[in-house]
Amino acid sequence: MYTYNEFDEAFVRSRVAQFRGQVERRLDGSLTEDEFRPLRLMNGLYLQLHAYMLRVAIPYGTLDSAKMRQLAYLADTYDKGYGHFTTRQNIQYNWPKLGDVPDMLSALADVEMHAIQTSGNTIRNVTSDHFAGAAADEIADPRPVAELLRQWSTDHPEFQFLPRKFKIAITGSPTDRAVTKAHDIGLRMVRNDAGEAGFEVIVGGGLGRTPMVGKVIRDFLPQADLLPYCEAIVSVYNLLGRRDNKYKARIKITVHENGLDKIRELVEARFAEIRPAFSGVDQKHLAAIEAQFAAPAFKQAETEAFDKAYDADPVFRSWADTNLTAHKAEGYAIVTVSLKAHGETPGDATSDQMRLLADLAKQYAHDELRISHEQNVVLPHVHKSDLPALHAALRGAGLGTANVGLASDIIACPGMDYCALATARSIPVAQKIAERVDALKIEHEVGALKIKISGCINACGHHHVGHIGILGLDRAGVENYQITLGGDGTETAAIGTRTGPGFAYDEIVPAIERLLLAYLEERESPEETFLETYNRTGMAPFKTALYGEEQGGRARAA
Repeated sequence: MYTYNEFDEAFVRSRVAQFRGQVERRLDGSLTEDEFRPLRLMNGLYLQLHAYMLRVAIPYGTLDSAKMRQLAYLADTYDKGYGHFTTRQNIQYNWPKLGDVPDMLSALADVEMHAIQTSGNTIRNVTSDHFAGAAADEIADPRPVAELLRQWSTDHPEFQFLPRKFKIAITGSPTDRAVTKAHDIGLRMVRNDAGEAGFEVIVGGGLGRTPMVGKVIRDFLPQADLLPYCEAIVSVYNLLGRRDNKYKARIKITVHENGLDKIRELVEARFAEIRPAFSGVDQKHLAAIEAQFAAPAFKQAETEAFDKAYDADPVFRSWADTNLTAHKAEGYAIVTVSLKAHGETPGDATSDQMRLLADLAKQYAHDELRISHEQNVVLPHVHKSDLPALHAALRGAGLGTANVGLASDIIACPGMDYCALATARSIPVAQKIAERVDALKIEHEVGALKIKISGCINACGHHHVGHIGILGLDRAGVENYQITLGGDGTETAAIGTRTGPGFAYDEIVPAIERLLLAYLEERESPEETFLETYNRTGMAPFKTALYGEEQGGRARAA
């Protein structure tokens, strides 16, 4: 895990002191809200429906027990005893008082954390595969490269006022667990024909009001060229991107309007121009960073305790089947801790839960935790012999739900409960869907399913790439929920297709229930997933389930 050096410490502390002065001037009236707005956004502070919201960066989703405990401290001291983990692997506090924010930032600096560039038209928090450094299918740990990108982009003098916000995601595996094709730049580690590791580089992905799947600008880029190539992409976008219309300012529109070939030509020219200036300095710096991401000293132990618990305890077995993922080290597993207990707010964790997770990470997981873009917490390195005790501790804190990857493991934005941009509620819909599938006792039978909910067209809930996506809108003052099907956030990324007319707030949960029951009727075998069934059958049977035979028949005819 990366540890701050003297420069990092001084930089973050100076930003805290600078912002403290800006807050004082806002509170005494020296700064108007309009004057203060760009200053607070540079430090991750938003003004939401009911209060300020502070968004704290968790770079590439990685933290240790000390950081997690400090997040719990902030929740207790300055908020209402909880925090909300987001799809950008950050944490948000929804109720801070403006005068307390500098103290919050100072407390974050005490554990090498900050809120810099978690907002604004700049390069945001770099996200990564939440199984990085642990996954059995991984080519290499991408987090050192993510850290290099973080350092390069932080306070970059050329990129602080881009046409629009800019997001980068990276995965070290051919299996995309970081939704790279829905980012401004997506980086997916691959091997070339010679077996060398490098990156597939994707540009122009994004969701929101104009969802687009990113396009491959380079099939294979050597790692040594990655930083100057990313700089070339952002430089071209900074000059070419539109500033006359914020809805057309993202790089996805720049690529769409100019064409991939022209963008590639401009990027390659800029890359050739700036590449010599790097002269290997970035690679020397990367080597120093990589030394801080060495794998932990994995222990050697028998797994008999795991095997006995798996055979004897059906509750443990269910959890192990859904919440564990194969680890690269023999005898180990990756544990995903669900923050989606049925009926709870997706992504929320209480301060007590955070402290428990910190304790468990220290005791069982080599003092590492990850935040996933799916709003769960990951303990990446747990020996199987420790899993029964870990599971028992999680269950006691309401964190033992066996639903990772299932219908109730829902991504949901804060929606109209908190967000000033939202046009509909997201959290209550997610809660009611989870409660309904639990009551029906069908989610394990349904199996792998990604339901994602957004409360407005900005798509913070990633609904476009949900197997079932739900978009809440305002229709003449009434909440209306559109459904999309067939979205995919993996390496085979696809934007979901709208089913038809939307549903009222009290109709959306029954509509989702009908979709799930239709899938169980239509699938050819229990092994065929919802997405596979939809891709095989098309929209027709699901449209019939939602709207009746007439509209389903029209879908078949089309």
